Amino acid sequence: MKAIVLAGGFGKRLWPLTKDKPKPLISVGGRPIIEYILDGLAVIEDLDKVFISVNSRFEPHFRAWADGVKFSKEIEIVPEPTTCEEDKIGAVGALSFLIRQKGIEDDLIVIAGDNLFDFDVRKFLCARKQGSPLVALYDMKDKDEVRRKYGVVKLDRSSVISDFKEKPDEPESTLISTGCYFFPSKAAAMIHTYLREGNNPDAPGFFISWLSRQMAVQGFVFDGSCRWFDIGSIESLQKANEAYSGKG
Repeated sequence: MKAIVLAGGFGKRLWPLTKDKPKPLISVGGRPIIEYILDGLAVIEDLDKVFISVNSRFEPHFRAWADGVKFSKEIEIVPEPTTCEEDKIGAVGALSFLIRQKGIEDDLIVIAGDNLFDFDVRKFLCARKQGSPLVALYDMKDKDEVRRKYGVVKLDRSSVISDFKEKPDEPESTLISTGCYFFPSKAAAMIHTYLREGNNPDAPGFFISWLSRQMAVQGFVFDGSCRWFDIGSIESLQKANEAYSGKG
């Protein structure tokens, strides 16, 4: 199994903090966000490599960080051919680019690089069903909290995704995607088909919505006692800092 951390964004909503520093390297509780993600991946026994998808502008920042980090798995920085917000290829585009460039045919766990969580990834992977993609979900409990902010999910009685909408105006559920996905090799290969059909190359939620119409996509809801933060604003960064500094 391989892991891909999507870290190619430019973090404009966090400017000026991220004007000259990539968001996954911003410190929370005294450590870069991405190191918490690596902690989560380190416990996966059959994971043999982590690819970090970055943009060309911030590639030197990630390489300097990687030179000093200690991690039990092999890490490889893979730059996209983008240097600014205007020419970005999107998260799904970056996935396709990396998979093709590295010739990956393995099962994949994919995690957004601004995704801060303390749930056990092993529990997530144990929920896999043969041949089915899996999406990590969190119940926000409040529809006003999810409106226009997250990918919103509905599950059927078998925990299969029956509906997935990216940042809807009127959410029908309070279950949201946390930006953590498992793709068996067959599903990962379908990313290229999705893009060839001219679909949205940006947020992975658009791909999940499309994929759920091609095959059964499972959802796994994490216990409410787990912490999860989408570092998309100064406010969410402050809340995460408080939580991970022991003040929240």
